[in-house]
Amino acid sequence: MRPRLTLSRAFVMERTWPFFIDLSVAAGLLAGFYAILWIAKFWFSSAIPEVEIYRSPAHLPLYAFYSVVRIFVAYALSLVFAIAYGYTAAYNKRLESLLIATLDILQSIPVLSFLPGVMLAMMSLFPSRQLGIEFGAILLIFTGEVWNMAFSFYTSLKSIPRELMEATAINRFSRWQRLFQLELPFAAIGLVWNSIVSVANGWFFLMVCEMFPVGSRNFRLPGLGSYLQTAAAHGDFMAVTWGLITMVLIVVITDQLLWRPLIAWSDKFKFETVESGDRVTSPVLDALRNSSVLGIINRYTFRPVAERFYMEAAARRKRRKPKPVGGESKRGSIAIYVVTGAVLLVVVGIAAFRALLLLKGIHGSEFLRLLGGAGLTLLRVNAALLIGSLWTIPVGVAIGFNPRFSHIAQPVAQIAASFPATALFPLILVALMRVGVGLGVGSVVLMLLAAQWYILFNVIAGAQAIPSELREVATLFRFRDVQRWTTVILPGIFPFLITGLITASGGAWNASIVAEYFQLKGRALSTLGLGAQISTASTDGNYPVLLAATMIMALIVVTINRLVWRPLYHLAETKYRLE
Repeated sequence: MRPRLTLSRAFVMERTWPFFIDLSVAAGLLAGFYAILWIAKFWFSSAIPEVEIYRSPAHLPLYAFYSVVRIFVAYALSLVFAIAYGYTAAYNKRLESLLIATLDILQSIPVLSFLPGVMLAMMSLFPSRQLGIEFGAILLIFTGEVWNMAFSFYTSLKSIPRELMEATAINRFSRWQRLFQLELPFAAIGLVWNSIVSVANGWFFLMVCEMFPVGSRNFRLPGLGSYLQTAAAHGDFMAVTWGLITMVLIVVITDQLLWRPLIAWSDKFKFETVESGDRVTSPVLDALRNSSVLGIINRYTFRPVAERFYMEAAARRKRRKPKPVGGESKRGSIAIYVVTGAVLLVVVGIAAFRALLLLKGIHGSEFLRLLGGAGLTLLRVNAALLIGSLWTIPVGVAIGFNPRFSHIAQPVAQIAASFPATALFPLILVALMRVGVGLGVGSVVLMLLAAQWYILFNVIAGAQAIPSELREVATLFRFRDVQRWTTVILPGIFPFLITGLITASGGAWNASIVAEYFQLKGRALSTLGLGAQISTASTDGNYPVLLAATMIMALIVVTINRLVWRPLYHLAETKYRLE
């Protein structure tokens, strides 16, 4: 009788489990549809720039919902922009240097430098709708999420082995086929891990992006960031605790339902000739793969659309006439480039002239003070990068190489990275002040909390991308630890490490606006630095100083880019590419 009972239970589980999965998927799709309707109703309602924030825990689910929507809408925009920008920079030789330098500048400019222009532009586009304020906040979150993803995709494209590119050329792949069947799969591991740190950065700046002043006006949106900022301003530590608990729950749920399945899915795109025995697994991904509902949707929607798209691309490629080689077409293309360049130069020249007129009211002593603050912030940024590298490189390699350690440390790292350090900074700052450490050193701590995750997650991605046969050869020949690091690990993770260091540098510069100037119990704490000067100028509506500080930061970033990062990128593309 016992075996029959066991068989009966197994039979029941086999029949009911797929039904439960399909029911869960259908419920999730319906919930997503309802969420879209709710958000559309709220965004197209009348504009309320300064919403009253209630500190009761009963309002937390709705506030959390609004914040999650903003962060993931910003993430979707960031993903599309990163792929388009990285693709253009990788394959357009004329614009490559300009685009990478521009990307390095933009990722280092603090969110508050974008804030006045973005909010005023969105409010003018949608003057009477909440949509304008919401899009302004989403674009601010976008500026904190997008840059490292663009760097990651660009680096992956430059690291694709030549034989794979030659195979796509021999098989006459169109650009779209090459993108979807080679470039995106090859970049998948780096994109997934940088997506995690991008969303974590969105949480990091949530408090800044949901509640901020612009000149004489105050903007406050309903959300978890404004809830935490309001609770901290009133000294309501119980409300802060409830807000942090809610955020941790969201991070844990996101990790299990989104990031863990994506990491397990991207593992199949590792570039290796021998399949590794150690694979990342995800019960959620296994359940989704066994879902009949998703199978039907894929069979009758996505697969036919993809096949039709590839067939149309191949047909257009066959119909395309070869371009004439004569001088007429060459002269025509040169004329187009000249006219476009001239128009851009005129527009940029007028904008630059108007911007320089704003600097007329700044005295020489103010410029010297800005330069001094820039030097101190640069020292803090480099200190944060050095401290972060010392622990993230060995830990990231250990997580990427050791499956057992990865199962424990990987979710913990994702949760820690997604947790907004700005919410913990009041406690950190109070603790540092009690032991006699001021904001000058405390700002390095917050910059470290903002920058270290870029390095860690890129190192993990690089360690996971190292082919298994290289590690097996190192074990077979009994490499010593030093030899293994110098011949396998560091060369293997080098392109990812450079991406992590560049984006970490931008993250540290970006975090300076909240690290060097902080509101604690209604009192403004600040230390001399460019981030504090940008925060003060944004709060006071002092646009000339805000522009000057941003220009100084851009000049520093461009100089470092030319002297340090560009040579290292070239080394990663030439010497440490997998072939």
